[in-house]
Amino acid sequence: DDNTTTPTTTQKANLMVVHASPDAPQVDIYVDGTKVRDTLSFPGNTSYLQINSGTRNIKVNVAGTNTTVIGPVDLSFNANTNTSIFAIDSVAKISPLVVSDDLTAPASGKAHIRFIHLSPNAPGVDVSVTGQPQGTGLFTNRTFNKTITGSESSFTPVDAGTYNLEVRLANTLTVVLPLPGITLTAGKIYTVFASGFVGGSGIQQLNAQIIANN
Repeated sequence: DDNTTTPTTTQKANLMVVHASPDAPQVDIYVDGTKVRDTLSFPGNTSYLQINSGTRNIKVNVAGTNTTVIGPVDLSFNANTNTSIFAIDSVAKISPLVVSDDLTAPASGKAHIRFIHLSPNAPGVDVSVTGQPQGTGLFTNRTFNKTITGSESSFTPVDAGTYNLEVRLANTLTVVLPLPGITLTAGKIYTVFASGFVGGSGIQQLNAQIIANN
């Protein structure tokens, strides 16, 4: 009799890595000892990398060297999930911030957006549409933390369109970063994160980055 063996299909997960440490050099990303991305620069990000689900060993090295700046650390990835790992803080205190990404499709005419505060020396902020009253906005009283709450990692549905946004000192009308002409396309999912340092110069100055998650 012929014995037929059904091949085992390895289940997959998706991983995005974001370089959000303003003064850190370019880095190489390793999963289970295999380099999956090299020379990632601040404030860039990978696309979603497909990896095997289960426990994976993650390591971040200074690009082209054996100098490890994050890890190696074992992280668990469930099948068919999406995860972002942000390398955050100044290089002297760099650490990983692991965030679950819910990529459920937005309703018709809507986009999804979230804001993550990743500027190490910036105070708490609100993100508002220009002209909104004090203490109101899409996101309020967000601060830099080594960990974030579930609400901070969640995406907020908004009407698709082009917005003039501004980052304000929390609970004030003081604008620290104008974000004019931000286009949010129907059906798309976005992560906006505050980057750089207050008082920084060049690429390291306080800014905001937008990632399209889908």
